[in-house]
Amino acid sequence: MAKKKFVVGCFDNEDVLFSAVKKVRTAGYKIKDVYTPYPIHGLDHALGMRETSLHTAGFVYGILGTITALSGISWIFVKDWPLDIGGKPHFALAAWIPIIFELTVLFSAVGMVLTFCYLCQMAPFVKKHHFHARATDDLFVMAIECTDVTNTNDTEAFLTNNGAVEVKTEIAEDGWWFGRYDKEEMFFESKNAVA
Repeated sequence: MAKKKFVVGCFDNEDVLFSAVKKVRTAGYKIKDVYTPYPIHGLDHALGMRETSLHTAGFVYGILGTITALSGISWIFVKDWPLDIGGKPHFALAAWIPIIFELTVLFSAVGMVLTFCYLCQMAPFVKKHHFHARATDDLFVMAIECTDVTNTNDTEAFLTNNGAVEVKTEIAEDGWWFGRYDKEEMFFESKNAVA
């Protein structure tokens, strides 16, 4: 994976952070992400993030569970192993509703958890760069991705003028990779990566 340069600004107040996010976006900088110790209502809209489609994925997984349950039960009781149980018809849909409901909920819940983990890049042995040690403790950290035309000194001064208590420039991996936090090596990375 390629290494990228980021200007990282730390804020100690969420109101100052909100104001800085709006000013940074207005100035045309590209915000990689903002890390906060607790969820902040409205920050996703201030960052210009679109609404998640996780609920749509949950609906699709639920439909898949319903189809799987209905087709599996009907194949078993109608085609593969038809039994005469108290004179009921082989296709007894009303008796199958609890099983169909449970498989719908199971597929939807497990599918949404796996989709959430994939979208947030969370899994065992998946490593991401931490921009600041106190990012999830008591500081609000904003990472601005630098392009070829970004002047890091101007960006650092811009963040300082907008209330950042600490500003630094870091070179970090963009995205995630397989590795461990107790070792510096990164798996699947070419040895000729540009720093």
